[in-house]
Amino acid sequence: QVQMRESGGGTVQAGESLRLSCVLSGFSLSPVCLAWIRQIPGKQREDVAMIETDGRTSYADSVKGRFTISKDNAKNTLDLQMNTLNSDDTAMYYCAAGRDKWPNVGCTDYTLWGQGTRVTVSS
Repeated sequence: QVQMRESGGGTVQAGESLRLSCVLSGFSLSPVCLAWIRQIPGKQREDVAMIETDGRTSYADSVKGRFTISKDNAKNTLDLQMNTLNSDDTAMYYCAAGRDKWPNVGCTDYTLWGQGTRVTVSS
């Protein structure tokens, strides 16, 4: 069964850290572009972090320097380390798989999504 499943969400205080994980099953993550995407009700979806097939990473300006995306091809996992969280980071976070936007940076055409994990940051 092809699926992606996130974990690691929760409620933290501003300034604290969280690590989200996504387990991919039924397919290899090597040939796909992977992303962490967040959705705040009433706001546009934001691609916060992306890692391309060659390992190149890119981040939304809102999280640059605070979030780090990584993948483990052997374990078929995708992680997002989130540091110095603030209330603006409160959202539902999804992992997603698509294709490289090459020659541009990032991912596009997401075809597989996880069910989401909620992150709440209280100030």
